Amino acid sequence: MKEGRNSIYMQNIKKREEADPKYCWRMEDMFPDDKAWEQTFEKMKAKAEAFRAKKGTMAQSPQALWEVLTAQDELQLMMERVVVYASQRYHQDMGNRHYQEMSGRAQAASAQVSDAMSFVSPEILAVGKEKLETFLRQMPELEKYRRLLEEELRFRDHVLSPELETVLAKAQEMADSPQQIFMAFNNADIQFGTVTDAEGNELPLTASSYSVFMENRDRNIREQAFRKLYREYESHKNMLAATFSANLRQAQFYAGMRKYSSSLEAALDPGNIPVSVYDNLIAAVHEKLPAMYEYMKLRKKLLNLEELHLYDVYVPLVERPEQEIPFEEAKKIVKEGLAVLGEDYAALLEKGFTEGWIDVYENQGKRSGAYSWGAYGTHPYVLLNYSGNLNSVFTLAHEMGHAIHSYYSDAAQPYTYAGYRIFVAEVASTCNEALLIHYLMEHAKDEKEKTYLINYFLDQFKSTLYRQTMFAEFEKMAHEELAQKGSLSAEGLCEMYYELNRKYFGPDVYVDREIAMEWSRIPHFYTPFYVYQYATGFSAAIAISRKILNGEPGILEKYKKFLSGGCSKDPIDLLKICGVDMTSPEPVASALEVFEEYVREL
Repeated sequence: MKEGRNSIYMQNIKKREEADPKYCWRMEDMFPDDKAWEQTFEKMKAKAEAFRAKKGTMAQSPQALWEVLTAQDELQLMMERVVVYASQRYHQDMGNRHYQEMSGRAQAASAQVSDAMSFVSPEILAVGKEKLETFLRQMPELEKYRRLLEEELRFRDHVLSPELETVLAKAQEMADSPQQIFMAFNNADIQFGTVTDAEGNELPLTASSYSVFMENRDRNIREQAFRKLYREYESHKNMLAATFSANLRQAQFYAGMRKYSSSLEAALDPGNIPVSVYDNLIAAVHEKLPAMYEYMKLRKKLLNLEELHLYDVYVPLVERPEQEIPFEEAKKIVKEGLAVLGEDYAALLEKGFTEGWIDVYENQGKRSGAYSWGAYGTHPYVLLNYSGNLNSVFTLAHEMGHAIHSYYSDAAQPYTYAGYRIFVAEVASTCNEALLIHYLMEHAKDEKEKTYLINYFLDQFKSTLYRQTMFAEFEKMAHEELAQKGSLSAEGLCEMYYELNRKYFGPDVYVDREIAMEWSRIPHFYTPFYVYQYATGFSAAIAISRKILNGEPGILEKYKKFLSGGCSKDPIDLLKICGVDMTSPEPVASALEVFEEYVREL
């Protein structure tokens, strides 16, 4: 099971038109052809203009309110299909100018549709709770929208006058500037040079190749990449600190304008997530830091190093077993690994594998990476760049987790409540990975393969639960520092981040000074308080996977109910269906107990 793309998959990368239809997604299931898309595109634009005429009518009668809300659903769904079809056609081959232009048109039109619908939320607030309750009694059909209306009313204390809302909306582009500056710098301007391998070859160091170098067996290559990357960031530290600080300032400005006590509270409120969930995550991980220290101590011993540096913490402890896995075999492995989820789930996996959900192989111009997407009323879609290694098998299981989550939610919920929140978005996908790795460990052909799998799983904990929580703690500290002192310096940010690394990695790791600059290269920090959800989602997934593997009575029915929930309840309440209460530290603590078990087994 090789790192990167195996030779069998790298040979003669085909043009899109040469791809085997058996391994391509069926976009015709959404629109039969581009002509049908064009017709819907024009209808959508006309409906958006007609929708504008409904402004000011929502308070007139229950019927008027109903007409606006149903028309909004219809318009949003039309927009969703238009955008998804055009985007996915473009992602098939990003060198295709026709689909590039189609995607651009779809994005521009979606902005116009959003603008046309912008009056809905303020008008719901203007109608007010008392009158809305009267409307709901007078017209029972409106009950369908009760949760939507209650969610809008929940924000009433944080919505400003129409004039101020207009000002904030117009200022948003300016508020996005720090992120735009960072992305332009990080993706285009910064250069890291090269690293030299044992044969004297100069290998380009980029943001993408850095992660590959960190897993290289040659320690000299790892050290070169580590020091060169962070020293380059350090040469721009004052600019990066100013850009980062500006982003924190805009978050605090909007939080203050909307009458939140902090930017953290403002970021968590849309999902109705208590701030205590964030704090509990950090506290629970602190309790289990000794388990990370033990893993680092073991890593030092198994790598036979006198001193374990930060450029040694990503290299696999054992080499990957050399095995190529054809896609047909990968499907079989995933089906067997997830058989514990029951016959219904297995049938949906088979449906996805055989009915045009998945675009499997790389072709010239295809978007890199992997994702699951789709539109309500059609089956989900999964983009892969399958390369025949173990990571590709896990990616298949992961993305099918997203896809089947969407399938269940779409089947059970009306359009209004079908989309699930970010807080629970990674639960189903990560649960699939946890179940699959358990299956693979149970069926490992030798100790070397089992050790590799344990190491792989432990590194998932390290990168998702420990590392993302460290990021979350840094964010909280930085926002609080700015709120208290009114300014942030590059030196202060670096010291804060360096000390957190010492705290999280423990006494057996030499924490190199260069790591103090890592905060400056994390794109997610420009979406404040986002990363903690990776850690909470991972913890919830591990908790659910343990319940499934232990055969807890009724857990499969509860899990299916969770998967079917969409956004019909708050994320916290949806997870409680499975007996996972993220308002307590228990799910995080129990997930880290699994980590401890595997450290001992290694």
